[in-house]
Amino acid sequence: MPQPVDTKNSAAVSRLTRALFLRLFPGASPTLLDRAFTDVELLFAGRHPGFQANDLRYHDFEHTLQATVCLTVLLEGAQLSGEIEKFSARQFEIAIAAALLHDSGYLKARSDEGGTGAKYTLTHVLRSCAFAASYLPTLGVNEKEIASVLAAINCTGHNHEIGRLQFTDSTDCFIGCSLATADLIGQMSAPDYPEKLEVLYGEFRESDDFVAVPRERRRFKSAQDLVLKTPHFWTQVIQPRLEHDLRGVYRFLARPYPGGPNKYLEAVERNIATVRRHTEKLPDQPS
Repeated sequence: MPQPVDTKNSAAVSRLTRALFLRLFPGASPTLLDRAFTDVELLFAGRHPGFQANDLRYHDFEHTLQATVCLTVLLEGAQLSGEIEKFSARQFEIAIAAALLHDSGYLKARSDEGGTGAKYTLTHVLRSCAFAASYLPTLGVNEKEIASVLAAINCTGHNHEIGRLQFTDSTDCFIGCSLATADLIGQMSAPDYPEKLEVLYGEFRESDDFVAVPRERRRFKSAQDLVLKTPHFWTQVIQPRLEHDLRGVYRFLARPYPGGPNKYLEAVERNIATVRRHTEKLPDQPS
């Protein structure tokens, strides 16, 4: 696995992020990082007064940790590359906070008794931004920094064109592209990604049911249909998005940079190859 730590272990992810932060910014205080990790773990576990525990199996807390680890590694590579304008310790913390909060919009309110958080698939980015805007001031995050977090979270919306989003400066744009990249690659590189595609379909189906999308207009007609379309989705949708819309920042995951292997992309390619082998055994789906 490309992740340098067990992404099922929140404490391990927190320690890794803290260690890389202190390596990049000796003498800086990781207070915001520590507090954000603690609070978001409690949030996803249902120990927030306003929200139930996360009840999804694809967009679960591990997904958030996978994106956070990938983003941490990417930011480290970028900071040490000498190819971008260096960001500050505070900007690093803000970026990690955005990663931790980017899928908080899947969480259901205490009073919400219907279905799972998957029903909020179409609106989860907006809901994540709303929660982040209400939560971040408790960490001492100011208005400009909140705007940076919201811009980064908005970049994770698959239908959002980065060029149409508003950023305060080039660093905010870079962080947004990096988070969106980590959101995609962090999950798709996980060893269990091929097995989780059926779970992902279940989330899409619940979302479509919730907003009453007619069957003929649904992107995926079945779990098998989603699996069959995944290789094409990677080569024709995700790869071009990573390269162009997200500015190719995935390159900073290479170790050593710039000529070393990119273990994240290699893991994604292995997963896509596994899915292709599986699809060869499946019958074509009716259109």
